[in-house]
Amino acid sequence: MTDTKALDLALSPAYRSDFFNPLLPHELLHDEVVQRRETGYDVDAFVAEANATDPTDRDAVLAIVDRMATAPRLAGWAYDEPDEIVQIEASLVAKPRAGAIPEVRLRDQIHAAWLGRIVGCNVGKPVEWGFHWTSDHIRDYLVLADAYPLRDYVPRLDPMPDGFVLTDCWPQTTRGNVDGGARDDDIDYAILALHLLETHGAALRPQDVGAAWTRLFPIEQVFTAERAAYVNLIEGLAPPQVARRRNPHREWIGAQIRGDVFGYVHAGDPWAAARLAFQDASLSHVGNGIYGEMWAAALVAAAFSASSAREAVTESIAVVPPQSRLAEALRHVLALREADVTWEEALAAVQGAYGHYSWVHTINNAAAVAVALLWSDDDFTTGVGRIVMSGWDTDSNGATVGSVLGILTGVAGLPDNLVVPLADRTRSALFGFDNSRISNLAERTTRLAIDGLS
Repeated sequence: MTDTKALDLALSPAYRSDFFNPLLPHELLHDEVVQRRETGYDVDAFVAEANATDPTDRDAVLAIVDRMATAPRLAGWAYDEPDEIVQIEASLVAKPRAGAIPEVRLRDQIHAAWLGRIVGCNVGKPVEWGFHWTSDHIRDYLVLADAYPLRDYVPRLDPMPDGFVLTDCWPQTTRGNVDGGARDDDIDYAILALHLLETHGAALRPQDVGAAWTRLFPIEQVFTAERAAYVNLIEGLAPPQVARRRNPHREWIGAQIRGDVFGYVHAGDPWAAARLAFQDASLSHVGNGIYGEMWAAALVAAAFSASSAREAVTESIAVVPPQSRLAEALRHVLALREADVTWEEALAAVQGAYGHYSWVHTINNAAAVAVALLWSDDDFTTGVGRIVMSGWDTDSNGATVGSVLGILTGVAGLPDNLVVPLADRTRSALFGFDNSRISNLAERTTRLAIDGLS
């Protein structure tokens, strides 16, 4: 994994990114350098200028960030990654077909999807800090706790062994301590998506999403790309500039975690789900950040009519621009599955190929999700356990895998040890939606899926 504390800004050690906070100019500059280089731009001159600039000079640092928008792209860039829905659709070889889902089955699948998403998120939350909780570190801890492979909530050892620190949410998310779903942005955004669709239906646009954020979210409960976009909204910017100005996290996982409900309401129709997810994603993301949410929505939608996780993953890739880095990564994972390697070998291959991205980037995390699903044997506990043991964004990925496998297994296929502690409720930072009943969320979602979006 890239050492995000060094990069080439080592001449000025204060340029570093520990918290990915776009409100801090030195972190913003650091992460913008990373983003520009990952997308093929020459920013060496700006790095040299930054190294000669006082990192505490806010205006000077932000001026460098803004001028980086003029950086030239290096020769040899091999990818085509459009930002507009018309160009995205035009790039696709063939969109996936739609299929109808019987109502009784649909009700059960949507309920299982909500339960699975919240379970998967909570299983991953205690180890959600990619700098510390690498896959090796997670395995070492679980072995010490006699909990490897993971098939339950993460246990907390008492006393905790040296070198292992669970995240602050451990009193609500570790084995024996779960009493309802803990608050998390992965669940906040799912609840918000439902509210947005009930309010705007098929007419949803990025501006509607932005208005809901500033009305219903405290700014410190949104992160990375969403926080940068939030600031731009407050300053009066409109899409597409909301996603682009001073937003170095515009291809990170923040949009991908917001896609599932668009798949729920378009069950069996991956392209309709992806197209609607674009309206949400494009507020805060570009390129692979947008594709991540479109892919997640399509993956979830495909699961409703798929016979296996493998079928859902294969079908979902059709909504991703084929010459993008995300499509390349997902095709790589499918090739590993065809080669019949082990899960451990597939995860190692993905880490080797995409571990240079931030632990909260779209591309590496999407690849890890695909690996966990393709090697899950369509078993909920196996898939969720494997994605959390993979490291990186453990709660976000746990939520996505839990959502998909919940759909495939139905409520009866979900394990009691993971579902019963939720007690049919979840916390939320979304104003007016705390302590939502999971069954109510599922019923409202089912109503939209059956009646259609106006």
